[in-house]
Amino acid sequence: MWVRAIFWMILLITGCEEKNKYVPPPPPEVTVAQPVREKVTGYLEFTGNTQAIKTVQLTARVQGYLEKVLFQDGDLVKKGQLLFLIEQSQYQARLQQAEAQVLQVKAQLAHAETELVRFSGLLQQNAAAQTDVDNWRFQRDSAKASLLAAQANRDLAGLELSYTRVTAPFDGRIDRRLRDPGNLVGAGENTVLAEINQIDPIYVYFTINEAELLRRIRATGISPGEAEKLNIPVYLGLANEEGYPHLGTLDFAGISITPTTGTLLLRGIFANGDGKILPGLFARVRVRKINSEGMAVLVPETALGYDQRGTYVLVVNGQNEVERRGVKTGTQTGERRVVEEGLQGDEWVVVTGLLRAIPGAKVTPLRKPLAEVIKQ
Repeated sequence: MWVRAIFWMILLITGCEEKNKYVPPPPPEVTVAQPVREKVTGYLEFTGNTQAIKTVQLTARVQGYLEKVLFQDGDLVKKGQLLFLIEQSQYQARLQQAEAQVLQVKAQLAHAETELVRFSGLLQQNAAAQTDVDNWRFQRDSAKASLLAAQANRDLAGLELSYTRVTAPFDGRIDRRLRDPGNLVGAGENTVLAEINQIDPIYVYFTINEAELLRRIRATGISPGEAEKLNIPVYLGLANEEGYPHLGTLDFAGISITPTTGTLLLRGIFANGDGKILPGLFARVRVRKINSEGMAVLVPETALGYDQRGTYVLVVNGQNEVERRGVKTGTQTGERRVVEEGLQGDEWVVVTGLLRAIPGAKVTPLRKPLAEVIKQ
């Protein structure tokens, strides 16, 4: 009996308890800050590739066996330095033949001039016929023509002999040799022996799209052809470098837009005395805008989001609801980014907790100065 009584008491107590009600959690907390306004210098940012200022393929211009290779693969070489030597014996012999021919023709010319003078004197004394004088004048003129031909052959023979010495056309760095000593080169083909690059200074090529190009022309009134004469500063950063540590200048702008890409080719030139910037590297490029200093709205780089519609920031309105705000960004300044369009400067932008901030949902904003947020 007492067991049954306890059972009924438990049922009575359970029935008197109130039912559990679901209480929604409070809105998630996010840190918000207002953008700052500062005077900044505007820049355009691009991506490009480095390229040697000069590239030459060293070729064999005469036929012969390659006798010597006078460098180590990858060496830094100086202008005029001997790099390859092709056998010279046959070309030296041809030069000697040509020089002998010159001497022979000079002797013939001297003899013809002497005879012409002698027979001209005899003609005046009626001791020689006019035909003799005419003949020696012909011999003299023929010898003069033969001398010019012989001298040309001598010069050509000397030129061919010089081609047996392949030298560096400028200071630079030479690639690996493509032919070893003992190989026949220049035998009816364009035999490439090696390639040499000049990389100090070095070029960086990049492109600007048509819309931005027209915007800059309208803002400054300066054409690309005029811009390349203004020594506009260009800054370069490689993939493993922070910021843009290399300073150069804009030295070339293309003469037409590429129809397939809608871009204009630009080029910067940079000092590269230590040779650390190699041709073919990916490069980040920043170009200072002309007459671009002014007040700008800046937000932390971490506050920016990206999706199929473009770049955006999340803003908390007066009802503590999150809004997506599409923006157009500009120059990066340290950890902040210039916002050219989309913000007035008095909005509260979500700077931390972006994953908890869903457009259209409510949040609990923690308002802080932007400088304090960046320090954290």
